[in-house]
Amino acid sequence: MDGNRVIAKILKQEGVDWITAYPHQDLIEASAKEGIKPIICRQERAGVNMADGFSRIHNGKKIGVFTMQRGPGAENAFGGVAQGYADSVPFLLLPGGAPRSRIGVHPGFDSIDHYKGITKWTGHINLVERIPEMMGRAFSQMKHGRLGPVLLEIPFDVGLEEFPGDKIPYTPVSVHKSEADPNEIRELVTAMLKAKAPCINAGQGVLYAEATDELVEFAELTKIPVFTSLAGKSAFPENHQLALGTGALTGTLMVDHYLKKTDFILGMGTSLSLSTFNAPLPVGVTIAHSTNCPEDLNKDYRVNFGAIGDAKLVLRQMINEVKRQVGDNGLSDSNDVVGEISKVKTEFMKEWGPRLVSDEIPMSPYRVFNEISNVLDVSNTIITHDSGYPRDQLVPFWETVTPRGYIGWGKSTQLGYGLGLALGAKLAAPEKHVINVMGDAAFGMSGLDIETASRNNIGTLTIVLNNSVMTNYSHHMPYATEEYGSNRFSGEYAKVSEGLGAYAEVVKTPDELGPSITRGIAATKKGQPAVLEMITKEELDVAKFW
Repeated sequence: MDGNRVIAKILKQEGVDWITAYPHQDLIEASAKEGIKPIICRQERAGVNMADGFSRIHNGKKIGVFTMQRGPGAENAFGGVAQGYADSVPFLLLPGGAPRSRIGVHPGFDSIDHYKGITKWTGHINLVERIPEMMGRAFSQMKHGRLGPVLLEIPFDVGLEEFPGDKIPYTPVSVHKSEADPNEIRELVTAMLKAKAPCINAGQGVLYAEATDELVEFAELTKIPVFTSLAGKSAFPENHQLALGTGALTGTLMVDHYLKKTDFILGMGTSLSLSTFNAPLPVGVTIAHSTNCPEDLNKDYRVNFGAIGDAKLVLRQMINEVKRQVGDNGLSDSNDVVGEISKVKTEFMKEWGPRLVSDEIPMSPYRVFNEISNVLDVSNTIITHDSGYPRDQLVPFWETVTPRGYIGWGKSTQLGYGLGLALGAKLAAPEKHVINVMGDAAFGMSGLDIETASRNNIGTLTIVLNNSVMTNYSHHMPYATEEYGSNRFSGEYAKVSEGLGAYAEVVKTPDELGPSITRGIAATKKGQPAVLEMITKEELDVAKFW
């Protein structure tokens, strides 16, 4: 058997059932012969996005894989990989490579050199007999420490070379986790229990560790409110009485309220990165930080207490320490934290609630989001969005109730990213309703991969917010806008989508929203993607507090 077949057999051992790809790459055929379904996308970035979304929903327990031809295939995939790297998502890239005799010769594209800055690890298979070793390294890198995409290049001649022997010396990679230092846990918990107004900032690490139950238990024991980062949204149920919502570029009044009054913040499973898409932490507060990535400690914020370890294991340590110090029943809500959160939330919704039920035409995007949540069972739904205003408007008002009921991304902002994420999420969780909300600009970037969904019976629901304009871009280019209309778009996206095999409708009035969503979901249940083109206004108002 040749090298490509060996790689395919190892992928099968690692639980890979499908790969996304764009030809020509000999691994596609080898994988198909091993019972691994190749899903051919319309553009390389979409294939990367699908692998990304699949890995997110499985919290890295199963890995998405993308393979592409050397040269232009590897070049086209770059943007999707950069986004996955920024968001710390593990997936495997298997690009073809030049024959070993042509490596480093102009004008060949060197994936190893060019991808080093946007991958956790890169490797090169220089000998066919090293395939098991290098595949093991790749999977180990994807399953430990800070997660991220890895790249393993397959030189053309190595893929075709015969592997020595009939047996492949390979064992699937196990995951190894660690607790934090008990003394550090004791110090952290002691200080936190003494704080007057502590709060918890939960990140994506809680999701990867599948530690939501532990986070809820800890919050209830201590009566400490919780807000999440954008990537961590859904790590804590937002219908919980101790939930503050999300602190991203936009967020809730509850997050803002507690950030202004807190004296102690615990970052749990988050990088605590300074970012446009993270609510900034206030100056002068005590900061505790629990992460499995030591390089994040004191990166952007000087921390007073640190705990290195897996979020689930560390939270269990903290729960036990709280019980040791204050008893099994935890603390009483002597400061009426629950009542305070409820009061602030009422105030928040008094201001923003009317937008959620607005009857205006063209429609408000907020009304669209509200109708989706009214029609669907949110607990059985996964939703994501594209960058820009679809993200900023959705995040504060989509109330997540289950882990990974929402896919958050944004530390880079690749326009057109959400569709591929949704397709990968549907492959990971076919029993769920999977929704992507995108603007008309994002559709222009990735819309042709609606056909990929049609061809492969991936029943996702795409909401296109069509306001025929790049929202709020006129102030970036005022003269170009006034003189040339440079911020304007046009298009009939439902017609395009129908031509690509999707069920499609144009929705113009609020009374049409509920029935159209119901019809769209009915189509997705049959394996047909659905696209609802919502004619909306240019909505500039967002819930931004920092």
